[in-house]
Amino acid sequence: MLLLDTHVWIWSVEGDERRIGSRTRRLLAKGEAADALRVSAITLFEVSALHTQGRLRLSRPLEQWIREAMEPAGVRLAECSAAVAIDAGTIPRSTLADPLDRVIVSTARQLAATLLTADAQMLEYAARRRDVRVHDASR
Repeated sequence: MLLLDTHVWIWSVEGDERRIGSRTRRLLAKGEAADALRVSAITLFEVSALHTQGRLRLSRPLEQWIREAMEPAGVRLAECSAAVAIDAGTIPRSTLADPLDRVIVSTARQLAATLLTADAQMLEYAARRRDVRVHDASR
């Protein structure tokens, strides 16, 4: 199972292949075929908030973009369960400053999914902890 970090999901939906590495594109294609792509519920919040703040321009109106982005075979919503929330709360702010990143990392850990991200802090956290699998989406 693959969990897409917010930026990776946006890049994938928007077809921004220059930011996604060739190995990651292959992983995404395999994950879609196997019904194994997940996005965290917090990712929907993040996309909505970024769009509302004017920091993210989408190719379609927000609700349509999200609905159509969730339609492809293999893309499913990963809930923010109590276990995810508790686990995210145990990640020190000094390690991952963004609370949304902590939720996404915890979601990957709780699902035993590989997190696709290009976020340097998340990649470093995973390398130090070794209890969450990550793949650098730029590769």
